[in-house]
Amino acid sequence: MIKAKNLPIVLLFLGAGLFVAFRTLGLGGGTPPTKYEKILHSVGEMIAEIHYSPKKIDDNFSKEIFKKYLGEKVDPQKYIFLQSDIQQLKKYETKLDDEILGGQVQFVPAVGEIYKKRLPETEHIYKEILSKPFDFTKEESLVTNNDLLEFPKTEADRKEAWRKRLKYLVLDRYATLLDIRDKNKGKEGATNKTDAELEAEARDKVMKIMDKIYERQNNKVTDDDRFNDYVNTITESMDPHSTFFPPVEKRYFDEGMSGRFFGIGASLIPDEDGNIKIGTLVTGSPAWKSGEIAPGDIILKVAQGAAEPVDIAGYVVEDAVKIIRGSKGTEVRLTIKKADGSVKVVALIRDEIVQDETFARSAIINTNKGKIGMIYLPEFYADFENPKGARCSEDVRKEVIKLKEQKVDGIVMDLRTNGGGSLYDVVQMVGLFIEGGPVVQVKDRDGKPQVYYDRDKSVLYDGPLAVMVNEYSASASEIFAAAIQDYNRGVIIGSTSTYGKGTVQRNIGIDKTMGFADANSELGTVKLTLQKFYRINGGSTQLKGVASDIHVPDVEEYFRQREKDNPDALPWDEIQKADYNRWKYGLDLTPIKRASAERMKSNEAFNKLQSSAEWLAKRQNEKIATLNLKKYQEEQKQIRSTVKEIGTLTKLQAEMNVESLPEDAKRWDTDTAKAERFKNWIKNLRSDIYLNEAVNVVNDMVTQTNLVYNINKKAEKN
Repeated sequence: MIKAKNLPIVLLFLGAGLFVAFRTLGLGGGTPPTKYEKILHSVGEMIAEIHYSPKKIDDNFSKEIFKKYLGEKVDPQKYIFLQSDIQQLKKYETKLDDEILGGQVQFVPAVGEIYKKRLPETEHIYKEILSKPFDFTKEESLVTNNDLLEFPKTEADRKEAWRKRLKYLVLDRYATLLDIRDKNKGKEGATNKTDAELEAEARDKVMKIMDKIYERQNNKVTDDDRFNDYVNTITESMDPHSTFFPPVEKRYFDEGMSGRFFGIGASLIPDEDGNIKIGTLVTGSPAWKSGEIAPGDIILKVAQGAAEPVDIAGYVVEDAVKIIRGSKGTEVRLTIKKADGSVKVVALIRDEIVQDETFARSAIINTNKGKIGMIYLPEFYADFENPKGARCSEDVRKEVIKLKEQKVDGIVMDLRTNGGGSLYDVVQMVGLFIEGGPVVQVKDRDGKPQVYYDRDKSVLYDGPLAVMVNEYSASASEIFAAAIQDYNRGVIIGSTSTYGKGTVQRNIGIDKTMGFADANSELGTVKLTLQKFYRINGGSTQLKGVASDIHVPDVEEYFRQREKDNPDALPWDEIQKADYNRWKYGLDLTPIKRASAERMKSNEAFNKLQSSAEWLAKRQNEKIATLNLKKYQEEQKQIRSTVKEIGTLTKLQAEMNVESLPEDAKRWDTDTAKAERFKNWIKNLRSDIYLNEAVNVVNDMVTQTNLVYNINKKAEKN
């Protein structure tokens, strides 16, 4: 089943420094505040003083946080706590605002105590249930929407909830094992296991997964983790993009923005038993140079130099990555299990690893009407810590120059699933395509809108331009698309609208004296929404996003993953438009839209794609799942068939002629894994039905541009 993607949305505003005077903290009676109280009180004051649109922190807000923290963070599937536990915690329901505003932190420790008590009880429950076979002939169902679940009233109710949940997990694996056996029947080496044996194997697989989860819950999830979730419940209730980062999370965030980190140069992947394995190695990296680490090796433990090693059994990949990365020149020791079963300790010195595969890249599409350039930008990255570090605006500038040298007739800018990034860089990037002028407006909660300009009157590229977007194009991507649209500088092609994130965040460190420090702090960092940005036409992209000029049916259009689907999202509004002039060479998009609509209307793939995507989204959004084997198998058969059909529909029958630029063909010569991935990227572009339509649109723009040019030339002669 196609799953909704996690959307990484970041828009950093690097502007003038902020100053906020905090009240002196005190808990009364001279009791010094704990670390938790320092963090919580500081976050509360930051929200009240500078958040763009803070909710009032009162008893109603306290009730909201109480419900969200327990029901969305601590026990979302309602299978740990009993209603009596919630009732016991009710005494805190209207006191969380007092904790935030300067009181003693009591709620999270109280939750932790009950959680630690209930965890071994539920561990016994799942082990007992999974020790016996399930009857999949019964007509039963499971509620899969957490919002519809209630905490169980009794021990028996909780056990029944566990039984159904585990039965569903086993059913999923059992059906898969049956399908594999039936497909391989008669083939050499095929299994001859009975239904009962496969059911037992499925239960064993689920048991191993649950054991890993509980090992992590018992040994890896700390009081700090629960507290961090609590603070995030508070910040995210203000708006979806205000977040609290503990120090290690902040470092991880910065690495993602800069495309640079210090580590060993190995990608990590999980295996079906929950272990962390080496996926690939970066050529020239510490892991590669050691000659002792290979893809497929299982990492058992991680030690910081000579310190006691940490057993990472039960870790998710993201958490394992965080402890393997560190400062340049420091030592990390990995205890690994090789394919032959041998175990060894490998000591590595961390070094700089550049994630250059996430940087801008380009390709050329040769058509019978001309040559079209395409630039792919996965995010608006910027290395704020390093003046010589990677910046997307500079990289895109270089790609445009390379494409111009190839004498392309038009350019497609691919911003699909680009979640945003640096505001400075998107302003610079728009400036590559316009003759100077306003790009975006930014407003805080009190001040007048500030207009961000491209002040360079020169234009790097003035030819036909299309911008590809989808429902996951957000933030800086929306600023770029909106500016191009408002200037009539190009055409926006993609989903009905983009994601709809029109807010600006800044990272603010929490220092020991409770003031605003730099973005890094021992106590953590708050990424807080301070401003909203607006199009130069005055409208916000918040909630509404940017509507495409040309809409193409999209697979995940109907999965309810946009900003407007989050109940805590800030509202849409508008301000006065900026003073700007539309692109003097702007085209009349009416015939271009009409031609595209005609192509898609006669394109059977696009028509089927829309109906298939709607059906699949409807299935994904259903709140009830069957626990009957025959019904489940039939449903999965339909889903697999639809997913397969969508996979076929999104690929062209006749591939386009797509080639890499000459210098890019040699870019990965020293890294075979990267070279292979780059080749696959080019290969996938050749059959991309969406890119094909974007190329058709740009060809129409080229035709119209040439027509207008010829008409003007003729008029000049006359």
